[in-house]
Amino acid sequence: MRILGNVLWFVLAGFWLFLFYVAAGIIACIFIITIPFGLASFRLAGYVVWPFGRRAEIRRDFGILHVVANIIWIVLLGWELALVHLVAGALLCLTIIGIPLGIACWKMVPLAFLPFGTHIVPVRSRAGDPFAAAPGR
Repeated sequence: MRILGNVLWFVLAGFWLFLFYVAAGIIACIFIITIPFGLASFRLAGYVVWPFGRRAEIRRDFGILHVVANIIWIVLLGWELALVHLVAGALLCLTIIGIPLGIACWKMVPLAFLPFGTHIVPVRSRAGDPFAAAPGR
């Protein structure tokens, strides 16, 4: 089920979202001071291309540096990437088969806004929960 979800995601939205994140990462890496933002964008690109089976978790050692980095991220890159997720989710919801993928895309909006202080971890499977592998859970 997870592989089917990832293949559908990749074909319908993942590849295009991946390209947006890679472009944002390249733009951020042009200047030396914004290289950490480029690295965060590349980390998120790896997640949005193949999200099912992984999820984002807030780190417990979240500090003031992450808050400042998230504020700068929102101003520079975050709002554009969140807008791309909102539009892609709306387009996916136009079809019956795309509705679960659109909802998964909308669940990635907070991660597009606030990537610092989070990390991507594999999902532990829960017996009997068909949605255990959904992104953002």
